[in-house]
Amino acid sequence: MRLPYVADPPPVQTEQDAAIVQRIRDRRAPRPLQALDLTLLHSPNVADGWNSFLGAVRTKTSLTDDVRELAISRVAVCNKAWYEWGHHAPLAIKGGVSEDAMETVKRDSLGERPEGLLSEKQWAALVYADEMTKNVQVADETFAVLKQHFNDQEVVEITATVAAYNCVSRFLVALDVGEKNGTGPGALSAH
Repeated sequence: MRLPYVADPPPVQTEQDAAIVQRIRDRRAPRPLQALDLTLLHSPNVADGWNSFLGAVRTKTSLTDDVRELAISRVAVCNKAWYEWGHHAPLAIKGGVSEDAMETVKRDSLGERPEGLLSEKQWAALVYADEMTKNVQVADETFAVLKQHFNDQEVVEITATVAAYNCVSRFLVALDVGEKNGTGPGALSAH
């Protein structure tokens, strides 16, 4: 980590700061504050906005767990954000994605959809996340395939998820949160 983590429990200077820490604890419950939280809490107002935004993206969309976590996991791979991978790849498995399918997600280049591992719908979301992350611009063909499988609300939610987790991964990698830079994705297992 390039900065020291804030102590846990975090020291608070104001009632507003105490309320921010409590909101983050409430969202994380029953888990404790994470290394990411203890980094963000160097700036309580940023941590509060982050918590609200990412909380909505992670828990208040209509996306299925498999699609959401596949997209997040692909962002992690593309950006070599192994702390992010370590949290979200197990959630993809828990959401019904096989470990063999997650091996496909870990590839540098996706290539062709492996038969029997990922549905066309899952693959469309994965390719979209890949292009958004690597190129920012998404090919019309890729978007057309996405639209065959997802309604307008889901397209907005997938796009917001990929965009949000690109933000997360860049923060994690720049500051080496969780001390995972340069380590690789590691072994897979569902939490």
